Amino acid sequence: MGNSIGKLFKLTTFGESHGLALGGIIDGCPSNIKIDLDFVQSELDRRKPGQSKIVTQRKESDEVKFLSGIFEGKTTGTSIGFIIENENQKSNDYDHLKDTFRPSHADFTYDQKYGNRDYRGGGRTSARETVNWVVAGAIAKQIIPEIKINAYVSSVGELEIDKPYQEVDFNLIESNPVRCPDVEMAAKMEDYITKIKKDGDTVGGIITCVIQNVPIGLGEPIFDKLHAQLGKAMLSINAVKGFEFGGGFSSTKMKGSEHNDLFNEDGTTKTNLSGGIQGGISNGMDIYFRVAFKPVATLLQKQDVLTNDGKIIEQQGKGRHDPCVVPRAVPIVEALAAMVLVDFTLMDKVYRNY
Repeated sequence: MGNSIGKLFKLTTFGESHGLALGGIIDGCPSNIKIDLDFVQSELDRRKPGQSKIVTQRKESDEVKFLSGIFEGKTTGTSIGFIIENENQKSNDYDHLKDTFRPSHADFTYDQKYGNRDYRGGGRTSARETVNWVVAGAIAKQIIPEIKINAYVSSVGELEIDKPYQEVDFNLIESNPVRCPDVEMAAKMEDYITKIKKDGDTVGGIITCVIQNVPIGLGEPIFDKLHAQLGKAMLSINAVKGFEFGGGFSSTKMKGSEHNDLFNEDGTTKTNLSGGIQGGISNGMDIYFRVAFKPVATLLQKQDVLTNDGKIIEQQGKGRHDPCVVPRAVPIVEALAAMVLVDFTLMDKVYRNY
């Protein structure tokens, strides 16, 4: 079922939205890495539900319990096992989904593929799975502390920051519940999400991620290009519909003479439309990309749904859901980026020592 990500730094996860717990095993973490457990928990707190009025009100402490691989504050080089127990399950909220398939959900495809699905909150397809990724990402960040990863909400619906990341103050990202570093725009986004929530509807948005201090040489040619693996990781996030890095789709409107990043004498480039990656390998410039999230598929409105016996009926959405996922997805984007970068960092060390 594709429950693992990474080659040398590898995370394998388990769990469902309304099961007893979620968790994972991290293989390939180097030994003697000092782990700040408070930092790991703080990253989980950034992702957890119930943190503001514009996210799902499911109450979970999301407290991680490490079972192995960390001794006296340092990694041992063995598998790191961890769990996060579910505390606030309301499985009865989803009894109405037992015999129906919601539009734009994985209900139908899972049922057709496996013939048996956990319909409680989406089961394994729920974005609650991402809690595991944030744990691994928090470990990964501590392996490569010199690399700085900052993600932020750059748009919600039609509301968008109209300035490049170079003009953004990353210190303001956590100053508001939307995690938008433009305080004025953040207030507009928050008001809009609040209105969408009152209407029982949902809205999508875009997260921009900037990775700085990346050494030259991370990434492998052909099928293990750095940007390809970043794209795969981001497109694995629930509700993600698009990924672009560097100049992205705007590059298609340029001529080569406009798009080429000309060199400085020290090997840096005058512009960075390549997004810090050339030939699939990091060139030392900032890596930046955007991740597009669709509106959450669960609406607290009446919609037509398909039943197990092939009928179309009207059904009211229930349960606790985010009206917009992007504020809580910021730490998820950072976590996956960190995992990809650690994986390539370890691969690079193997290559250079070969």
